[in-house]
Amino acid sequence: MKSLFSSASAVTGAFLLILFVSASLAAPWIAPYDARQISGEIWQPMSAAHWLGTDNLGRDLFSRLLSGARLTLSFAFVISVMATLAGTLLSFLAVSVGGAVEGVLSRLNDLFMSLPSLIIALVALAVLPQTNSTLVVVLAAIGATRVYRLGYSLASHILATDYMEAAKLAGESHAYRVIREMLPNARFPLLAEWGMQFSASILFISTLSFIGLGIQPPAADWGAIVRENKDGILFGVSAAFYPAIAISLLVIAVNLLVDALSRTLQQQEDQ
Repeated sequence: MKSLFSSASAVTGAFLLILFVSASLAAPWIAPYDARQISGEIWQPMSAAHWLGTDNLGRDLFSRLLSGARLTLSFAFVISVMATLAGTLLSFLAVSVGGAVEGVLSRLNDLFMSLPSLIIALVALAVLPQTNSTLVVVLAAIGATRVYRLGYSLASHILATDYMEAAKLAGESHAYRVIREMLPNARFPLLAEWGMQFSASILFISTLSFIGLGIQPPAADWGAIVRENKDGILFGVSAAFYPAIAISLLVIAVNLLVDALSRTLQQQEDQ
């Protein structure tokens, strides 16, 4: 843990991430207005009453950002966890079982990875009901294809070890070998991959919300807030820049922590 926070980049990333998470958790108590309340004129400048001004409908922008932080972080967390678990378990199971199961799962994964993720998401969300549950499942499935590739590589390497051969000879089940043998020995790379999935989910959700296919109204995440206020840029209104800056800072914070974690884990393995 000490080596993880020995670099300035890791400390900066941790500070920013803690700041965002704390603000999102405390949003109901520190937000000066309800996120849906019209409390002023449209696109008012920063003032004592409205710290970041108002949005395109006259709602307090600071309160909207706090509310959006809760949605952005919670959705990204759930999606990244689901994607990492699904991709890991399927890849480990494919390698452990082998044969036709491995061939079918791997070829399906290659097929989906050959298509642009944004195109898959747009088609799926246009066909399926536009609900937040659908959004989570679709983005988790897309993310799982990327995790599957890493998990397959890790599982193939672990399968060739002596302790896996011993587990086979002992007649252990596939589920036992995956859960008790493979996962513990691949936890560090998978933890780093989860961090990357979390960062990618933030960007993906914001992108889809910006084009109207993300988190559905009346709820709004940061991408939706950018979309709502983008026309203000033509009039010199900076309302759209605040959520865009928040997205950038959050992604940078996560990436800094993931990079530091990867370096620390690599150093531990080399020792």
